[in-house]
Amino acid sequence: MADAFEDGWAWWVIGLAVGVPVILVVLTEIIGTLTRRGNPVAKPLRMLRNGVVPVGALFGLLAFAIQSPADQVWTRVVATVFGFLVILLVLSAFNVALFANAEKDSWRGRIPTIFVEIARLILVGVGLALLFSWVWDADVGGLFTALGVGSIVIGLALQNAVGGVISGLLLLFEQPFKIGDWLDAAGVKGRVVEVNWRAVHIETGGGIQIVPNSSLSGASFTNMSEPEGPYSAETPVKFSTDDPPHEVMSLLVAIADALPMKLPRERATVHYSGAGAYAVSIPVAGPADASRALSMYLSWLWYAARRRGFALDGDATDPLAEPQRLVEAMAAIAPTLHLRDDDIEAVTAGARLERYGVGETVLGSGIVPDEVRVVVSGRAVLAIEADGGRIEFASAEKGDIVGHTALTRERTQAVTIAGEVLTVVVLPLSTVDALIQSRPRLAGEIGEALELKRTLAAARLAELGIARNVIGER
Repeated sequence: MADAFEDGWAWWVIGLAVGVPVILVVLTEIIGTLTRRGNPVAKPLRMLRNGVVPVGALFGLLAFAIQSPADQVWTRVVATVFGFLVILLVLSAFNVALFANAEKDSWRGRIPTIFVEIARLILVGVGLALLFSWVWDADVGGLFTALGVGSIVIGLALQNAVGGVISGLLLLFEQPFKIGDWLDAAGVKGRVVEVNWRAVHIETGGGIQIVPNSSLSGASFTNMSEPEGPYSAETPVKFSTDDPPHEVMSLLVAIADALPMKLPRERATVHYSGAGAYAVSIPVAGPADASRALSMYLSWLWYAARRRGFALDGDATDPLAEPQRLVEAMAAIAPTLHLRDDDIEAVTAGARLERYGVGETVLGSGIVPDEVRVVVSGRAVLAIEADGGRIEFASAEKGDIVGHTALTRERTQAVTIAGEVLTVVVLPLSTVDALIQSRPRLAGEIGEALELKRTLAAARLAELGIARNVIGER
């Protein structure tokens, strides 16, 4: 026994027998605490407890306690396993220290995972080479030379494919755009739905366009989603040079401001560049709303330009302007107004036809109408504006009157919107007043219709639990 202590191996045995269990118990308690807190340090400590410490204890027992010769195969095997585990532990610790708690916008947070994995693979390979050189006396110089030459040959053979991959990795690292952003790149405009090593997938509305990363990295492109804030949906429009510019600009702004996609606290702008050409800019929340806003804007503008007699795209032709169309419309609404054959010509003299696109405002709220409209075809929707939205409560179809409050000289409390393409006959207030004076029954019907709309509006608001003191309808 004295010889065992003199040689030192007994101390190693005692130290390992006592120290290893103590270390394992302490590490278990620390790991349990860190795991409950969600701390990423628990992962390398778990590797230390489950692998490094037990294998290290076995290596210490063989090399120092039993004093097995270093050239013994099983001693070298244990030393190799122990060294490999130490390499993994060091890499795991560095990974936790550098990347586990990295902020999203920091350079550490922007490094793609593939970069980290490649670097880890290279370090593991170098570490294993040095370990084999130290434990097994292996000559790794030739191996590094062969790998270097092989890498050059493979790189030259796959330079196009590798170039695309490298371009993709650089895009992932730099992150000039992210999933969901809208790009205008290489003649392709749309929303990014996928980014991988080789290409970017862009949804254009007509399918998925795949743009190689090499094309993006070698050319300029526009990220329409950056910077954050209002996005301008822009479109050129052209009118005849005979149309008064200021009146046209006023119409262009009015149509743009009525769009539901326009940002509430922003104003549309119009620039006149001469020769009947205008540039319209509409503030919307983002590129996703731009195409829908422009589609609705241009369709509304077509109807509005015809109603004002402006020549949009140089053409002011409107089929509704044909006299026969108005005669046919008056015949269609004659029962509503109780018109006799000898009345139609007189009423037609002051009337006109108007047409509205789907969603256009026919009559706004808070105004005293000076005209009355009668629906010829299509459908109008009546809605109360409340809590930043519109609450529909009634509709007007063929033969119904829009603008009842013109006769009572009251402000409208609801808004009338074209639910579908809507055609109406517009009658001056003086014409309708004259008809009412000679037709008491018409006056009674208009009064009943007005009261019915008020009742429907009040019932709808009560159903939704919204209080309103005054409810009117035009």
